[in-house]
Amino acid sequence: MSDKTSLRKQMKETLSMLSKPAYEDYSYKIAAKLFEEENWIQAKVVGITVSKAPEVDTYQIIRKAWELGKQVAVPKCYPVERKLSFRTLSEFSQLESVYYGLMEPIVELTSEVPSEEIDLLIVPGAAYTREGYRLGFGGGYYDRYLTNYFGKTLSLAFNEQIIPQFPVEEHDIPVSKIITNLEVIETK
Repeated sequence: MSDKTSLRKQMKETLSMLSKPAYEDYSYKIAAKLFEEENWIQAKVVGITVSKAPEVDTYQIIRKAWELGKQVAVPKCYPVERKLSFRTLSEFSQLESVYYGLMEPIVELTSEVPSEEIDLLIVPGAAYTREGYRLGFGGGYYDRYLTNYFGKTLSLAFNEQIIPQFPVEEHDIPVSKIITNLEVIETK
């Protein structure tokens, strides 16, 4: 367990050393690659997190989805049940800041999107292997969500987040593709 914890910490430090220009440049390159992906082009409903630096910037991706007429669904965490629910987002003012400065949809202003309606789920993580296994942020929310999600998955990562290996457990579900600022890694 401590392996994963120290790995998360180390990754956070590595990413926090990215300069603002590099962060913007890499995020832009990742988004540009995403926009060329068939799964993105065909998706009518995209599930995506609202990024918090130093994660890959998703605000520009959400804006682009709106411009293209896609429906955007963003996650809300229920810490007591440790579950995740995705809710519609049609403008940034429907977000509120919850614990740790995370932005989540305001329940009264948004409606729930069932997992079977999400065509493409962009799965966040702290680090990834080239096989598509991800080291999450420790809550296990996505691990649980992915067991009942059967649409397309991919992750966005800075090249620094691709690591040779980490302890993989049997409940870990790999994503099918990772887009970095340098390459698109097909994992399956």
